[in-house]
Parts: sequence; C-alpha cells; structure tokens
Amino acid sequence: MNSVLIVEGEKAARLAICRILQKEGFNVIEASNGKEAVDYFKKNAPLSVILDLKMPVMGGIDTIDRLKSIDASVPIIVVTGLNDAFSVMETMRLGAYDFITKPVEPAKLVSSVKRGVEKLRMEREAARLTASGDESIESIFGRSPAIRKAIERLKQVAATDFSVIIEGETGTGKTFLAKAMHNMSKRAGKAFVKIDMGAIPLTLMESELFGYEKGAFTGASFTRKGFFESADGGSIFIDELENAPPIVQSKLLGVVEDKAVYRIGSRRPIVMDIRIIAATSADIQESITEERLREDLFYRMGEFVIKLPPLRERTEDIMFFAGKFLEESAAELGQPVKELDAKTIDSLTGYHWPGNIRELKNVIRRAALLSGGSAIKAEHLELSFGKDEKEKDGKGLSPFKGLHLVSLRDSVSAVEKEMIIKALESTKNNKAKAASILRIDTKTLRSKIQEYGIESYSECDVSADAQ
Repeated sequence: MNSVLIVEGEKAARLAICRILQKEGFNVIEASNGKEAVDYFKKNAPLSVILDLKMPVMGGIDTIDRLKSIDASVPIIVVTGLNDAFSVMETMRLGAYDFITKPVEPAKLVSSVKRGVEKLRMEREAARLTASGDESIESIFGRSPAIRKAIERLKQVAATDFSVIIEGETGTGKTFLAKAMHNMSKRAGKAFVKIDMGAIPLTLMESELFGYEKGAFTGASFTRKGFFESADGGSIFIDELENAPPIVQSKLLGVVEDKAVYRIGSRRPIVMDIRIIAATSADIQESITEERLREDLFYRMGEFVIKLPPLRERTEDIMFFAGKFLEESAAELGQPVKELDAKTIDSLTGYHWPGNIRELKNVIRRAALLSGGSAIKAEHLELSFGKDEKEKDGKGLSPFKGLHLVSLRDSVSAVEKEMIIKALESTKNNKAKAASILRIDTKTLRSKIQEYGIESYSECDVSADAQ
C-alpha cells in the first residue's frame, strides 16, 4: 500500500498534513499519539512515518526508538515546533530521515516524503536482488568488467562476519554497497546504523559513538546509548573513516578487537554482537602514509577490502546509467522517454565525472527537465567544466569539438586547482570559507587539496575552519 502514517497530537495539524499528502496520492493513516502509532506499525508497516515530538501518552523520541526497533528501514520524518539542537541530534541519532520545523511548508514536506519513500523502495529492491544472489544486481551497480569484480567480492564476503573496508570516491555507491552487504548477511532485518565521521562535531564524536553515563560530564542528565550499542545484533557502517581524529581511531581499534565499548564515565565494558563495515573516499595507502589513518586500525578493520572504481574508469557504465536515469526522470516528470543525440553521448562519455554516479543522475534529471519535450542535447547537460569556455583558437566553437578525453581532463584539473589555490589565498587558508566560495563541502575541498598536491595549503589551521 502507498500509505503514510501521520502521528500528531493536535487534530488540526494532523488534518492539514493529511490533506497535503492526500493531494499527492498517498493513502494516509492517522494516529493521535505514539502508542497508537506503534500498535499500527506492528501490524502493517507503512512506506513512511511523519510524527511530532511533543505528544501525549508516548513522546516522539520514544516513539521513534520503538518504531526503529520494529522496522529500521521505514523513513521517519519529524515535523515539530521544537527546534533545539538536542532534539535534532537525538532524532538523527535514532535514525530519523528528516527534521522539518513548523509551520510546515507543503512543498518541502512532500519532497521529503517522496525522497524517503523512493529510498525505501530502492533498498527493498536491492535486498530482494542481493538476498537471492540474482545476477540482475548488476542493474543496480553497473555491468562493466571493473564493477563486476567488486560485485563478485561483495558476494564472497557478504554472508561472513568479516569486517570490511570499502574504498571509493564520493558518489560511487559505497553506502549502497554496504547496505547490500548487510541485506545479504544473516543480520538482514536487524539494525543497520550509519555513521558519517565528517558530519559529527569533534566535541560530540566520542559521546555519539560510545554513549555516556549519567553525570559523566556537565549536562549529562541521563544515560545514553551510542551508535555502536544501537547497532547491537546488526551492522554498523562507518563512512569517511579517515576523518576520525587519532583519539577516536585509537578507541575504534579497541572496539574492533574486543567487540565491546566503554561509555564515557564508565569502566564497565558493554559487549556487542556487531558487524563493522567502513568506507573511505581517500586512497587507503596514502591515508596511512600521511598518518590520517592508523595502520593497525586498517589491518584490523580491513579483513576484506572492496574497491569501487570511479565512473571515469568504467565508461561502459556511463551510457547504461544515463539510460536508466533518463527513464526514471521521464516517469517522474510524466513525459515520454527522450533520445540522446550523438553530441550529447560524446559529451557524457568524454566527461571525467568527479561526482561519479550521483553527479550523473543529477545531470540527467536536470537535462530531462530543461529539454522539455524535445531530445536531450549537449547544452542541456550543464556539466561542471563550464559551457561558456572558448577554444584556444578564439573562434568560439563548442568546447567539446576536437578535444580528447585526456586533454579535457587535464584542462579541467588545471582550472580546478587554480580556483582552489585562489580561494584558499583569499580566505587566508580557511577551508570552510574557501569551500563556501567554491560551492562545495569541506570534505570535498580537502580531498581536492590532497589530489592536486597543494602542499602549502594541505595543513590549514583547524581553528580557522571553525571561525
């Protein structure tokens, strides 16, 4: 059923949300408190849940915890008048998909629900395919020889309890691969907890990962589980492992070896049954050499390593995914599937795709919208190397004409490196401000600094980033 469960104590607010979603074709189920929601959820899990935090009988935080223990895959969207940092962090820690403050913007709510439902459907389809070992798993990851090797390694390790490290650039599908590994294992149906090391503030990292005891520090008014305890019985996925500070990597080593954690303020180990999967967007050997990743942690955690090749190294998959995303976009926009002319195909296969599959999907969706009802052309792609560049002969011809893949890639890299250097110079090495100017996130900037060997800016002052 195309159902969404709405949990809201105030009848007027509940009815308003119901009307918004019913107009979009969703079947709406109402609950006035957390207990009613849990009772319904046990019998028939919906495609999504929308709930408030402040409710009678059972509060929102407890309700999320209960719902996630029943089925952790269903996206939960918090819609509330509370907007304090604690509420946001606590709901995200418990696995809420999104956090929207009142008054509700209909378009924002509808977009969040649709994205959450689509994510759930993709995960369920991946689970169906991977659990059966169906070869059509290639339709999700690609069909090139390079990706088939990664799929074969996935099938070899999935059913074991080996700890795994997935190496691959941003946008290559590391999270999706980790989720597929979980779904193919004996832990399928149990908790799958994802930790993004680049998204947790350094001051909160230890408490978020390992939890804390009541009174352990000022403000610790109750005992709280960390991410690792929440994953007990299931799998924990540590993304951007290289971003963990040394003290946390040291503690992670102990967790991997002993399968136990110590909450902050406690000397009692809490033993867990978990499978650890980690991912890094940086080259592992370089991270070890540059001492951003502990060598002993890698050897202990990397019992099995899977490398996801970037899209530029498997050009056979570019047109495969382009066609797939084109069909999806046509269905989303209610339009017939459009054609790609020869010049568009050359542009797609000749681009270096720094954002990999994620970037390709965004490019195709945007092009489908911009093209209207006509065939998709090169100018609809809006690729990041710049559609207004002129050729060296000054004739103003298309930047694609007469260029080879290697020369194009080198040209893009040279321009990108120069832009990064200028941004760092203008901000006095403040990576956060430089990233804002370049319209990328700080993690991507750090990766680019390493990639281009911008030595004089590779160790910018950490305190400057926070200013």
